[in-house]
Amino acid sequence: MALSRRTFSALTGCAALGFAMGGSGGPGAPSAFAARGVPTGPAPAAPRADGRRHTVGFDPYSLLVDGRRLVVWSGEMHPFRLPSPSLWRDVLQKMRAHGFNAVSVYVSWNYHSPAPGRFDFTGVRDLDLFLRTAAETGLYVILRPGPYINAEVDGGGFPGWLTVTKGTARTADPTYLRHVDAWLTQVNRIARRHLYTRGRGTVLLYQLENEYDSHVTEPTGRAYMSHLYKKVRADGIDVPLFHNDKGRNGHWTPGSFDTGGEEGGYLYGFDGYPSPSQNPPDWGKFGKGGPTGGSTASPNTPGFVPEFGGGWFDPWGGAWFDGKGYPEARRTRDSAYERRFYLTNLANGLTLHNVYMTFGGTSWGWLPAPVVYTSYDYGAAIDEARNVTPKMAPMHQLGHLFQRVPDFARLDRAADVTVAGLKVYHLANPDTGAHVYVTRNDGTEPVTADLPTNTGKLRITVPARDARMLATGLRLGRRKMRHSTAQPVMSVTAGARDVAVFAGRRGDMADLVLDCPQEPNVTRLDPEAGWAYEGGELHVSAPLGEAGLSRVLVTGGETETPLVLLFADDDTSMRIFPYDTPAGTLVVYGPALLRHAEVHGSEVRLTGDLDGESVMEVWGPRGVDTLVWNGRRVPTRTTLSGSLMTTAPLPGVPEVRLPELTGWRMRTENPEAGPGFDDSRWRRADRTASYSTTPVPKGGPVLFADDYGFHYGDVWYRGTFSGSTGIESVSLAYSSGTQGLLMAWLDGEPLGTHRLPVPDKTTTIRKGTWEATATFPVRPELRSPGRHVLSVLVRRMQHDQDGKGDDTHKAARGLTSVSFTGAAPKVSWRLQGERAVDPVRGPLNTGGLYGEREGWHLPGLRDRDWEPVTFPREERRQGVTWYRTTFRLSVPGDVDASVGLRLEDDPYRAYRAQIFLNGWNMGQYINNVGPQHTFVLPNGILRTRGTNTLALAVLSEFTTLSGPGKVGLTLMGAAAGGLPVTPVPSPGH
Repeated sequence: MALSRRTFSALTGCAALGFAMGGSGGPGAPSAFAARGVPTGPAPAAPRADGRRHTVGFDPYSLLVDGRRLVVWSGEMHPFRLPSPSLWRDVLQKMRAHGFNAVSVYVSWNYHSPAPGRFDFTGVRDLDLFLRTAAETGLYVILRPGPYINAEVDGGGFPGWLTVTKGTARTADPTYLRHVDAWLTQVNRIARRHLYTRGRGTVLLYQLENEYDSHVTEPTGRAYMSHLYKKVRADGIDVPLFHNDKGRNGHWTPGSFDTGGEEGGYLYGFDGYPSPSQNPPDWGKFGKGGPTGGSTASPNTPGFVPEFGGGWFDPWGGAWFDGKGYPEARRTRDSAYERRFYLTNLANGLTLHNVYMTFGGTSWGWLPAPVVYTSYDYGAAIDEARNVTPKMAPMHQLGHLFQRVPDFARLDRAADVTVAGLKVYHLANPDTGAHVYVTRNDGTEPVTADLPTNTGKLRITVPARDARMLATGLRLGRRKMRHSTAQPVMSVTAGARDVAVFAGRRGDMADLVLDCPQEPNVTRLDPEAGWAYEGGELHVSAPLGEAGLSRVLVTGGETETPLVLLFADDDTSMRIFPYDTPAGTLVVYGPALLRHAEVHGSEVRLTGDLDGESVMEVWGPRGVDTLVWNGRRVPTRTTLSGSLMTTAPLPGVPEVRLPELTGWRMRTENPEAGPGFDDSRWRRADRTASYSTTPVPKGGPVLFADDYGFHYGDVWYRGTFSGSTGIESVSLAYSSGTQGLLMAWLDGEPLGTHRLPVPDKTTTIRKGTWEATATFPVRPELRSPGRHVLSVLVRRMQHDQDGKGDDTHKAARGLTSVSFTGAAPKVSWRLQGERAVDPVRGPLNTGGLYGEREGWHLPGLRDRDWEPVTFPREERRQGVTWYRTTFRLSVPGDVDASVGLRLEDDPYRAYRAQIFLNGWNMGQYINNVGPQHTFVLPNGILRTRGTNTLALAVLSEFTTLSGPGKVGLTLMGAAAGGLPVTPVPSPGH
């Protein structure tokens, strides 16, 4: 459909853009709203599917939702990396509770499309369910459906079948665009039902393409981006669209292609993953400026970073983090890293901020790209086992600050401030007069100095490689804060009182000054706090973290509304949760997580998690006198500050006992290696041409697995020929993702195994396609006349991504050519990979192992005739061996336990294992490469109160003894509370 032209009103000297239902373009078309300017004011209420129409616009400062300024504080999670829909709500609730007001999500084309024209949005792929859950949780959604997503997933999200299509991806090639349009039609049909503008969901922003830095100056690139823009708008998506620049290149800014500039509701964003070893860059107000300066490339739109590093990915072998894995990523990109970099972004005017990743999850099955192993923990604030880690503290504090203190949505650069040893950013709100100071220490020693502010000098200490944010002139309800050396976290009105929270490092002294023209009454509710009144100023001080939370009550003076001041260190601050209800706002202190809150008459009903014994305290509406926690009434008393506090600590987490894994049974497979195996139903390798970027050998045939419809997991080849008398050796060329492997047999006798090298940190860490030739001698006893069968198993790993837009995802996987020395027999090839797509688990679950094709990974298999075995196990064999057992869990119903599978062995033993839980492929373990040894078993797939089937498909390389060694369950986290989990279907035999 043709898009109507819109006109827009000037807003404070620049274009203020809004989108709403209706208008001149018909239903769903964008339309403008006029405004004189949007001063600082309360942020919009938490979003929900309320049935009302909303406007979403922007000016240079921020987004404007229904005419109110919104700072977007978003976290990235990928539903496809958590294949248990019940747990989506768990992660989303943790994000909301810890200050995020938005979730950013990729939609991975390969996950939903097993074949051209076929799409599946059911079960674990139910995008509609995820978007409903986000709305019910009160989070905006930033939707990122590609078509290319990168994301360290197979093919960058492109489906395997796209590798064998004509045309060049990520260009205006008509064949590619036809497939793209089919994909977007399906996604947008769902997204349209959840647009916040229509009141049916909370989709706030929508991304066009992903880090597209190819063909930028070429007509095909501009035509491609224009096509995507028009397609999405034609599908009725009327929220602002954006693209995320891969770096600060000034690519795809408003007006650079056919969007009508900002008037088309289009935003510029850029991604950033700075190393913790460098100083935080200025990508905005304090930077160099211009088209490559970050947000200055688009001065009429708000500063937007669609991806900013919340961790980093790790390759096979763990080269990024010296083999220490994601715990090291979390250590090097810790709370101090976040304060330094995220506060610098705030100072630079970036008011749309998405942390990639906030929950990484698991690249289960054949989902991971070649550059990563199974775990996608990422060193994120919420770890792979869904535990909130200490590095969440800065995000919790900043997120609640942006939602509860509106001054931060509109900040201008103010007069420069210089302090020896510190980098200082000074900003001010032109409406409220509040000032913000970000102080950063890039050195290796703490710096103590006097910070000049508009209210006088403040004595502060900034630890090495850390940062602090201070503010002056903020309103704390009915009173005004002159200044504070502790960072403000929130200011809310809870019932008849105002509540303000401040936080800092444990051991810091918080000094706060309130403007009080009349002397107030001050009550020290905890003994460590102190106060003094002099000259119209109330001085309050408290050591942070000395005894948990420090409370001070201020009453009287110029207002009758009490003010409760709460001082916390970082850990304690993460146990303070605001929650808005129809009856008013609550502030809850104590639990590890607050999931939901309601007020019914005089009752406050809370649900959430405890990770240990905890006192609970609630400030809420007048008349509340009863506290119900997770459905149980708990004894309370009313405190001097008007809160309800439990009279005794609530109990912690009951013991969770995990069984030992015993009762293993074993069966060897790979009958395909034998000369008598019936391969008559396998695909004949009869193609002579391919759309792959890998050249077809002269004379053919094409042996690339994708060309025959086999896109994921292992693939078998059987070459039949006559006469081997003169053959001295066979050379098998193959192409694979990282850590690909090849095994060969001649007439059932092993020729050998070849494996690609482990990536190094300097040259191959990002390499996505590896090519090698394995040459095996043919022993004299294998040379004879007659029929012979050369059998080859290739573990292809995954397809390369296509980050540069040059079709690297089309590089061949599997055998590429075969040659012999001493003779040149004519070989007839057949090959076999994965069978029909699992309708529940999807296309990425299984590959072409014999046991997978026969269902040996599935629950319900009759395996009583398999050989009983015990671990540890020592075996020297080339090929595949399967191990199976069952185990039963009895986790208490009110406990959320995260369970993992731990594998350990002699690090020199060369073997790998695919891990199947109840038929779901939960990842790949490579014993002598690592670094991953523990694999998360997500609840829902894991029956925490029932029987589970565990299967290991072990590939042994023959070069060493192989295991498995120790195999056991491990508790990765537990909380009292949690959410009900619906079992994910695990169909079996």
